[in-house]
Amino acid sequence: MPQEIRFATFNVCNLALPGEHFYPDQEPYTQQQYDAKVAWIVQQIDALDADVIGFQEIFSQAALREVLARSVRYRDAHHVGFEPEVRNGNLTPNVALVSRLPVRAGAVMHAELPRQLSVTLPGMDEPVTRFTRPILQAQVVVSPTLVVNVVVCHLKSKRPDYRSDGSEDELRHFDLAVLRSMIRCGVEALGLRYLLTDQVQGNRVPLVVMGDFNDVASAMSTQLVLGAGRYGKIGFDGRLFETYRIQSRRDPLRDVGFTHMYDGAYSTIDHILVSEEFNPASRYAIGEVLEVVYVNDHIAFRWAHASDHGLVMARIRLFGTPEPGPTRGNTA
Repeated sequence: MPQEIRFATFNVCNLALPGEHFYPDQEPYTQQQYDAKVAWIVQQIDALDADVIGFQEIFSQAALREVLARSVRYRDAHHVGFEPEVRNGNLTPNVALVSRLPVRAGAVMHAELPRQLSVTLPGMDEPVTRFTRPILQAQVVVSPTLVVNVVVCHLKSKRPDYRSDGSEDELRHFDLAVLRSMIRCGVEALGLRYLLTDQVQGNRVPLVVMGDFNDVASAMSTQLVLGAGRYGKIGFDGRLFETYRIQSRRDPLRDVGFTHMYDGAYSTIDHILVSEEFNPASRYAIGEVLEVVYVNDHIAFRWAHASDHGLVMARIRLFGTPEPGPTRGNTA
């Protein structure tokens, strides 16, 4: 069994093949632009050297496979991903998982909100029943006795959700668009929480959730995903933990943990969450988060071929044989 596992999340910002239309208002990449983007992504992941990487904004799994083929450290890695859907004539970016550790067959893409969850947004006729971007769920085999459930997500952004006839020039349209976006963000967070609850309920399989949450850790939507705020409950049962908060080697002198810049403000909206099996404060911990690394210098330069998101990597040290314990109870 390895002594350390490294999990990373990386929003690559619109990885698509040259000549492929991915947004109506954006020109496709030329071959030169595509090659520059692929080369930059290769450089980032080879330098990061993570064992498992969750990717977001993948418009072409073939393009990601080319990234892996050009890399040094991931040429033989396992790649799990589904091609993006076409919705209303436009491609929907997808997520992917790349692992140097074995991945069990049977990875699942969750496009529909679970438990028949739906909500009708103000001013809209059809209810929301799907995630904006599907959730990917897979199992990574660390050793013959240790499997980790891994979930990769890219939740709804806070961008105003306009109707086809809406305009930001009219205040009433803008206000309703913002409200619709807020509601959709909350619904997706609840949908993800339901999926995660189903993952941890009745077992002690460690869980890692990583991706672009499009909000900070203290936001209500992220707290909902974490399962935080259940003040009447004792213990960690069913909760998730932000790796940044529980890392053992946090150094305030090098604390530059931001992953995105919007409207001139830096924030951390890309996260890696873990179940209590990787929180040393739990009696059932089988490992601990040593440190969380942020790669974000490129954000300030705004290179056309680079991402507008930083990379996040969590280093997890494994203790050894865990103490046997009861399974989790009903958490939702």
